[in-house]
Amino acid sequence: HHDQEWGRPLRGTLELCERISLEAVQSGLSWLLILRKRDNVAAAVGGFDGDTVAGYGHSDIDRLMADGGIVRNRAKIEAPSATARSPADLDVDRGELLWSFAPSPRPRPSDLSEVPAVTAESKAMAKELKRRGFKFVGPTTAYALMQACGLVNDHLDGCLARCRTRGCSPPARRRTRASCPPRGARASAVGGRTRNRACDRHRHLFARAPRRCRCAGA
Repeated sequence: HHDQEWGRPLRGTLELCERISLEAVQSGLSWLLILRKRDNVAAAVGGFDGDTVAGYGHSDIDRLMADGGIVRNRAKIEAPSATARSPADLDVDRGELLWSFAPSPRPRPSDLSEVPAVTAESKAMAKELKRRGFKFVGPTTAYALMQACGLVNDHLDGCLARCRTRGCSPPARRRTRASCPPRGARASAVGGRTRNRACDRHRHLFARAPRRCRCAGA
């Protein structure tokens, strides 16, 4: 998820609807748990189709409360339902609404201490989403949504996923030394037998040089 999805810009209605729902359901829980229940959450709200969810009533919520494949918290069950239903009530495209809160690019964070949990933009987003009927979207959840959907790029400096979110190709790995054969290559014959492993004495020289994104910008 981190390498292939998190932080990549999203603008599609269904994709954004899923991310909003998953971030709301994840609040206070393990993200790994939510990823394991991801397909079940989508099935529970009709694939985030607004027309399907528009007909949900109390009996549907009660039915979902008995579904062990999702997080059985009434508020968190109602949150994806409200998210999927909201487009009919919006006077602006969901993508345009969310991206209107995207902040200006900032320097790449070098460690996690430089990554905020809440920003002025996430507070404004949370306030507006709540006004429009979205649920379980406080400032912290809103910022997590901004990270997940690519409104901000909080992959650390040197993280290869940061390159991929910007569409550039990371440099290939290069060995720091080429004096010894690589692991698994034929070495010299010892005692009349050919050894098929790398030289033990020089194995520390096979450490790979770190791949870092050489692209410019944030």
